[in-house]
Amino acid sequence: MKKIKVFTNGLIKENPVLVLVLGTCPTLAMSVSVINAIAMGLAATAVLICSNAVISLLRKVIPDTVRIPCYIVVIAGFVTLVQMLMEAYLPDLYDMLGVYLALIVVNCIILGRAEMFANKHNVFESALDGLGMGFGFTLALLLMATVREVLGNASFAGMSIGFLQDYKIPILTAPPGGFLVFGCMIALVAYLTRGKAPIKKSFDCEGCPSAAFCRKEGKACGTAETEAK
Repeated sequence: MKKIKVFTNGLIKENPVLVLVLGTCPTLAMSVSVINAIAMGLAATAVLICSNAVISLLRKVIPDTVRIPCYIVVIAGFVTLVQMLMEAYLPDLYDMLGVYLALIVVNCIILGRAEMFANKHNVFESALDGLGMGFGFTLALLLMATVREVLGNASFAGMSIGFLQDYKIPILTAPPGGFLVFGCMIALVAYLTRGKAPIKKSFDCEGCPSAAFCRKEGKACGTAETEAK
């Protein structure tokens, strides 16, 4: 039951895009068309699964003081592998994704899951978390892309929808339309979850890259919250 929860958390309750609001740059850029959205989602999912598994496997070997650079090296390795495979076997799709494929390296979702989950759990659970978060990311991209492409371009996955040609809303395929759809999707998820999404309302040391330094300096966990006020 616990393992099922690890997988399903990323779909709605802790959706990385619509609840945690991570990875917004590729979300807005790649949600113009359904094909782009699916390709980006699957590429990020593959990197999430592999990087989570490897980081979990090495979590007791990587020194705490250099864990973030190590995570980035691992993630960059898998992103490069995905890039090479797509360039070799799916060149058209590789060209469509452009620079956003390489930018998966600095995607907050992947680095965030490495720090918050893979660093604390076993390999199987970490891979399962990567799969769930990847599917959640892909689902959010697909839903946004469907709305933007169907209503904004009168097509779906590149296939024209005849009866909508005279009713297109071009702004939905532009950046302002992306922000509009994004905001509406976040509001819808907030309504469906009744505001029970696990968003922290206070600062603490959990998951903070500077936590070890703060402890060394003798600062308490509540210092950041106090100073912020």
